[in-house]
Amino acid sequence: MKNVLKGKVLNMDEYEINKHTLAIIPISETKSRVIEKENELIINLPTLKIIDDSCRFFGSSYEGRFIGTKNLTGISYKSPIIIEETKKIIFFPTKSPRISTCAWISFNNVVNYEPIENEVIIKFYGGKTLNLNISYLTIDNQILRSTRLESILTKRIENFSKKV
Repeated sequence: MKNVLKGKVLNMDEYEINKHTLAIIPISETKSRVIEKENELIINLPTLKIIDDSCRFFGSSYEGRFIGTKNLTGISYKSPIIIEETKKIIFFPTKSPRISTCAWISFNNVVNYEPIENEVIIKFYGGKTLNLNISYLTIDNQILRSTRLESILTKRIENFSKKV
C-alpha cells in the first residue's frame, strides 16, 4: 500500500483490504476509518464500497462473495464474506450491510471480545482494541457464522487438494 506512514492517520481515496486490516468503521455515508495493525486511515469511500472494491481486487465482487457465503453456509442475512480465500481473509458486518452505519470486522484478527455495559470490546492480535456500541450476542453470532464459513472453506480446500 502506498502513502502509509507508521502510526499516522492519512486521507486516501482507495484501499484494498489485506491481512493487516482489523476493522472498517463508517464515519459518514461517504467516509470510513480503516484500522490496521500499525495504522489508521481515513478513506473517502463508504464501508461497503471498500468491501466491494477489495473483493473485486481479488477477482470477485461483494455480491459474488455474498452469494458464495449463502451457497456454502445458507447464511443470507448479515453474512460474513471471504475477501480473499487463499489467505482466508474473512470479514463480518456488525449490522445489515445496506445500513450506512454498518462496520466490518476482520474475523481472522479477533483474539477475544467481551461485553462492557452496553458495548462490546473487541481485542485484536497486536494489542489494539475496538469498542462498539453493539450487543455481545450480535458479535458472538457473527464470530460463530465466520467460524462456520472458515471451516467449510478449509474443508473444501483440503478436499480439493486431495483430489488433484
